Amino acid sequence: MKRKCKEDKIFLICNTLLAILFLAVCLYPLYFILIASFSNPGMVSGGKVWLYPRGITLAGYEMMFTKNEIWTGYGNTILYTLVGTFINLTLTVSAGYALSRRTLPFRRGINLYFLLPMFINGGLVPTYLLMNALHLVNTFTIIVLMGGVNVWNFVICRTFFENNIPEEILDAARIDGSSELNFYFRIALPLSKAILAVMILFFAVGHWNGYYNAMIYLREESRYPLQLVLRNLLLTTQLSAETSDSGMAQLLNLQSMKYGVIVIASAPVLILYPFIQKYFVKGVMVGAIKG
Repeated sequence: MKRKCKEDKIFLICNTLLAILFLAVCLYPLYFILIASFSNPGMVSGGKVWLYPRGITLAGYEMMFTKNEIWTGYGNTILYTLVGTFINLTLTVSAGYALSRRTLPFRRGINLYFLLPMFINGGLVPTYLLMNALHLVNTFTIIVLMGGVNVWNFVICRTFFENNIPEEILDAARIDGSSELNFYFRIALPLSKAILAVMILFFAVGHWNGYYNAMIYLREESRYPLQLVLRNLLLTTQLSAETSDSGMAQLLNLQSMKYGVIVIASAPVLILYPFIQKYFVKGVMVGAIKG
């Protein structure tokens, strides 16, 4: 018994050390970006910044504030994230709830219709031609509406409702005169805070970090999200820096600004996560597919 307890302690210590190591590996890149944004860009490029900022300067942030396109992109990203997350949440959760009810007509066929696109996709060219025919190219609508129903998240929501909202509750509500819509909004959704929090996080992070759809379907720079603005700004500024007399100084300032923009762009997600972290594990586990 004592030997077993001793082995358990050794196992616990090893697990703790591995967890700390894993945490450090995950957190250090974020920490490095933060200290690099306040450090002298020359020292950062020379590999002299490791554990704390050196040659503290705000040159990168000052340069960032002079770029109007960054703040336009920031505003666009906030708008895309808020509207897109609302649309994703409304469509995906509603579809998941509807298809979790066994009384829904043609339930199996509709489920198959949702699942097929996970394995069969038309590709970029047919999708672009379709969006162009619908006059959605270079519009706000295409960014917030495209991918409105995420199939994987839909499956998680459907499984959650199947396992956590029994048919008996719906039957009791019907006896009391409740309609399906009333039951969904007044009973099902309030009992689903965990999965809703997880879906909000998934969708919001996806929209906040998204740039691919904007790069393909948007033509006007005034509509670009922050990530696409940052990509284009880095490419353009680096090219001009390399071809000018003071190229190295501009390039170093660009590197400092890059870290500053990453800090500003990452801050909202890092602030949002602690508020819904308590729902995260529970929501993923109760909505997981069970064999």
